Amino acid sequence: MDFGDILDQWDNETAKPQGKKAGKNRGQKETARQAAAQRIHPLTAWLGKNDIYDKDAEEPELHGGKAAEISPGEKRRRLLLRKPDAVIDLHGLTSDEAWTALDAFFQNAKRRGFPKLAIIHGKGNHSQGGAILKHTVREFIERCPFAGESGYCDAASGGSGTTWVLLK
Repeated sequence: MDFGDILDQWDNETAKPQGKKAGKNRGQKETARQAAAQRIHPLTAWLGKNDIYDKDAEEPELHGGKAAEISPGEKRRRLLLRKPDAVIDLHGLTSDEAWTALDAFFQNAKRRGFPKLAIIHGKGNHSQGGAILKHTVREFIERCPFAGESGYCDAASGGSGTTWVLLK
């Protein structure tokens, strides 16, 4: 079948009946409607082949069918393993600009309910006199009333050039 045949077939299937042909094409239209009704949406087909996994529904079963509350230690462990909900990059900013940006960033994150943040401040390799932004970030975290536990990310996520913070 060449492209011309495909176009002809498309025209025949999608053409609107005109004049006397309307009566003849009615049966073809009904057949096309029935075929369209029998087609299954791809998402529905995928869901039919694959099981649906609902982690929330499974949680109570793990605790003997009772909806037990997760311990604070387990919450912390899960939060530490979680990726940050928001990230800010302070490269190229002065200490004052970074402080202002951090204040706005933390206020927005607190308002939106983000539990974990990441701050990219760099390692200070190109700064004369050491890592200025790293110390600014540390001081900001210590003074921020809703900044909780913090630490440096693993090497894959920036190492000592990126700090994660858990919000209270």
